[in-house]
Amino acid sequence: MRAIIAGPAIALLCYRAYSKNSLTPAGIFAAFLTAVAHAVHPWNLPFVLLVVFFLAGTRATHVKENVKATLTMHSRGSSGGEGPRTHIQVLANSLTASILCLLHAWQLSVRKDTLLVTASPDASGAASGAGPESLCFSWRGDLLVIGIIANYACVAADTFSSELGILSTGSPRLITSWNLRKVPRGTNGGVSLTGLGAGLLGSVIVVTAAVTVLPFCTAATAGRLGGGVAAWTDPQRQLLILGLTVWGFLGSVLDSILGGLFQSSVKDVRSGKIVEGEGGVRVLVSSAAGCQHSKATTGAKAALLHGEGEDAVQKQGTNSSAVDDDAAPSLERYDAKNKHRRPSFGDERPSRVVENGWDLLDNNDVNFLMAFSMSVGAMAVASWYWGIPFRSVLPTAV
Repeated sequence: MRAIIAGPAIALLCYRAYSKNSLTPAGIFAAFLTAVAHAVHPWNLPFVLLVVFFLAGTRATHVKENVKATLTMHSRGSSGGEGPRTHIQVLANSLTASILCLLHAWQLSVRKDTLLVTASPDASGAASGAGPESLCFSWRGDLLVIGIIANYACVAADTFSSELGILSTGSPRLITSWNLRKVPRGTNGGVSLTGLGAGLLGSVIVVTAAVTVLPFCTAATAGRLGGGVAAWTDPQRQLLILGLTVWGFLGSVLDSILGGLFQSSVKDVRSGKIVEGEGGVRVLVSSAAGCQHSKATTGAKAALLHGEGEDAVQKQGTNSSAVDDDAAPSLERYDAKNKHRRPSFGDERPSRVVENGWDLLDNNDVNFLMAFSMSVGAMAVASWYWGIPFRSVLPTAV
């Protein structure tokens, strides 16, 4: 992309993120580096996809923002809702695409240098004067291009599904449950028809933008720089659009499956709402050790009340100082000034419980794993369908 266009565009994106409080300061810096990685590519495609995803995703986030804030709870105890995105969230969605963009830019540079060395003087002159429009994308073309588009189709579908699906009139159903049981809004792995439809819309938006700016090889440009060896026909373009759109939709489904399995959803028992962590990180719940400590303390106090003495306290595995501190009238268990208080009901039941999922990944881990898997998977499918070796993604294989 030309620097005279990319420079002001990157500045405007960073300013908009700052003025709208869409990103944290670290998030803005990560977005700047991501935009530069996309802008160094000779095609407009990567940068356009980044801009479309950012603007469309931000717009989806702000749809009925006040309503969505009441449907979940923040880990600090306030209303939920999406705050400024962090650098981790930015990289989770765009790191894979950034790497693929840099690889493809390098691949095009190697290919152009090779053609300049091997071409005749007349051809060399024509090649050296060739503009970006001659770097066309052919039928059975570069696999990296498929991976870049697939990445943004999937993350856009996931963003739309999460941000708009929560507004569904009905309760979502857990996709990893054998009976598709109903779960609270915001549950990881919870899906609804509204969310699935929103995910499809996000994929359609990105793929439409991609095919609008993608430099398809025509009969006039096929065989020139960019690996263009065959012109695209209308049926082939339609197949590409349909395949990438469906693939983006499947990305949002995969994200739900991964989230339902490997990401724990924490529910506030009192309100029944899902608790969201700041920046997509894990939400803490009471540990098993804490529960055992609570039971031991309760048992020791009961022993004292029944007049069984210090021996009974020691048998319960609780020291006398802990009991004395707990029984001290100046240290109320549920007083906000008591730093040792536990978030629980009076009957010692925790106020937060795990609704579903294993606590192996957080939301950012799931997003990155989905984006990476779907991008590589799309390139693998294209490699199989076109009969192109997967190793062709490396510049040295050109």
